[in-house]
Amino acid sequence: MTMHDSILLEHGGGGLLTHDLIDKIFLPLFHNPCLERREDSAVLNMQGQRLCFTTDSYVVSPLFFPGGDIGSLAVHGTVNDLAVSGGSPIALSCGFIIEEGFSLDQLHKICASMAAASQRAGVPIVTGDTKVVPRGTGDGIYINTSGIGMITCNRDISVEHIRSGDVIIVNGTIGDHGAAILSVRENLGLQSHPLSDTAPLNGLVSSLLATGSQIHCMRDATRGGLGAILAEIAGQSGFQMTIAENSIPVQEDVRGICEMLGFDPLFLANEGKLVVFCPPDDADRVLSAMHAHEYGRNAAVIGRVHDKGQGRLILKTGIGGERVIDLPVGELVPRIC
Repeated sequence: MTMHDSILLEHGGGGLLTHDLIDKIFLPLFHNPCLERREDSAVLNMQGQRLCFTTDSYVVSPLFFPGGDIGSLAVHGTVNDLAVSGGSPIALSCGFIIEEGFSLDQLHKICASMAAASQRAGVPIVTGDTKVVPRGTGDGIYINTSGIGMITCNRDISVEHIRSGDVIIVNGTIGDHGAAILSVRENLGLQSHPLSDTAPLNGLVSSLLATGSQIHCMRDATRGGLGAILAEIAGQSGFQMTIAENSIPVQEDVRGICEMLGFDPLFLANEGKLVVFCPPDDADRVLSAMHAHEYGRNAAVIGRVHDKGQGRLILKTGIGGERVIDLPVGELVPRIC
């Protein structure tokens, strides 16, 4: 794909244009071994200690949605990026870009939500910054959070460790966050709205690592949804992977919204879901640990890794067919996180 002359909304959607931007501008100019791993966090070796470091920015609209808000989302998203790298989050930073005229009451609610999310995750916000832009040049409020964690497990969790035969596990129902945003943004007139799954996953990850299972790779399935994340991993690893549509957990209200609006739950964003790649001998232990945790009760095995060389993700459909799942080209739901 060729670069466009200017930035489109789709460049921020986690799909093909996002990867085009990374491959054509960011990686060539910023290239270094940490960045080239293309994981959710950079892993740094500092005087014998392994640290993980990540950053993310949040521009979600609306700011408050069923099950969460931009504040809790900012904390959870950064905590989760550290956790799926095998790290125990230590501290967060927070940067606000606020538009002139933004309500102080709303700012207080957002910060109170961040404080509660930080406390629940057990990860303090230790530093920050505030900038105000003139009225009409922003969109209320944007938040950037960065985080640092310590990796204490004795193995490297990365795409490069995925092996043929690995089982693919997701910790619960998919598309919940995207459906929650859509349900209020599209004014569907529903009696009840699906709730976003935004949640801190560091406790769940700690319980998985405590099983002693040989977890090869973990990723949180945020922008672009489960489909985009797995297609990215398949391409990055070079392995062909298959997932079974009938095995992927989807809530009925999420499925209903997708059918109403013409979306595929595979490509709706999640903010409390991760995928795990592990050997089949460890799958039962991983599943048991997930099922015992509040954020893994609907966990399921959804697929398997096959031979290297294809680098494709194949979906086995519910009616017995197969189709290739590619990175999405457009921005399905903008301003989702």
